[in-house]
Amino acid sequence: MNNKNYLVPDEIASYTIDTGIKKVSKKYCVQFILGILAGVFIAFAAQGSNVSAYGLWAKPETYGLGKAMAGALFGTGLMMVLLAGADLFTGNTLIIMAVLEKKVKLKGMLINWTLVYLGNFVGSLLIAFMIVKSGQLHMGNNMLAGATIKIASYKVSLSFTNAFFLGIMCNWLVCLAVWLAYSAKDITGKILGIFFPIWLFITSGFEHSVANMYYIAAGILAKSNPHYAHASHLSKETLYALNWKSFIINNLVPVTLGNIIGGAFFVGCVYWFIYVRKNSQTQKSSI
Repeated sequence: MNNKNYLVPDEIASYTIDTGIKKVSKKYCVQFILGILAGVFIAFAAQGSNVSAYGLWAKPETYGLGKAMAGALFGTGLMMVLLAGADLFTGNTLIIMAVLEKKVKLKGMLINWTLVYLGNFVGSLLIAFMIVKSGQLHMGNNMLAGATIKIASYKVSLSFTNAFFLGIMCNWLVCLAVWLAYSAKDITGKILGIFFPIWLFITSGFEHSVANMYYIAAGILAKSNPHYAHASHLSKETLYALNWKSFIINNLVPVTLGNIIGGAFFVGCVYWFIYVRKNSQTQKSSI
C-alpha cells in the first residue's frame, strides 16, 4: 500500500475484491438486514431530494435547477450506506470482481444479490409507507404529493429500452462513486468521492432500481388519497396505469438489468481486466 491518504486504481481493485469476499461471507440473515438498512437510507435520501426540488420542477425554466438540487441531497443515501454500514444491491454488483478472481463463487454472489435486493425492497417500502402515513406529502398544499405521483407515473411509462439504458448509465456512475469512496482513507475523501458522481446521476435523470423502490412505491401509495391524486393533475387513465404490476414489469425489471450491466460489466469487469487480470497472470507464470 502507498503512504498517501488515498488508494491508486490497482489498490482500489484489490480492496474491492476483499470487500466482496467479506460481503458474501456474512450470515444470510445479516446480509438481508444490511439490505433493509440500505433501502431505508436510500429512501430517506430520495424523499429529502424530492422535498428540496418539488417546487422547482413545476416550471420548465427551473426544472434543471430542481434536478441539480435533488442530486445534491441524494448522495447522502450512499454516504450512509458506505459509512454507517449497509448493503446496496447496485453497489454489490462489484462483487463480480471477486468472482472473476475465483475468490467468491458465482452462487455466493447471486445469493448475496438476491438477499440484499429483497432487503432493499423491504426497507424502501417501509419508508414509503411511513412517509405517506405521516402526512408529509401534504407539504405545499399537496404539491409534494402531486410531484411524488408524477415521478412514479413517469417512471412506469418508460419503454423497456429507455429504462434499460438509463439503468446502465445510472449504476455505472453509482459504482464509480463506490470505487472513489473505496479509494479514500478518510471520511472527508469518501464523502467527496460519493458526492459528485451521485449528483451527476440524479441531475441527469438516470434510473436506479433501489431508489425507484421508494419513488414508485410512494407514488402508488399516495395516489390512493383522492386529494393527492387531484394534486398530480394526471388523468384517470394515467393514474390507473400506475400500479404494482407496471412498477415491476415496466420499470424494476429493465432498470435492474441495466444496473447489473452498468455496475458489474462497465465498472467491475472492466477494472478487473485492466488492473487485476494482468497481475494474476503474472503471478501464475512466476510460480
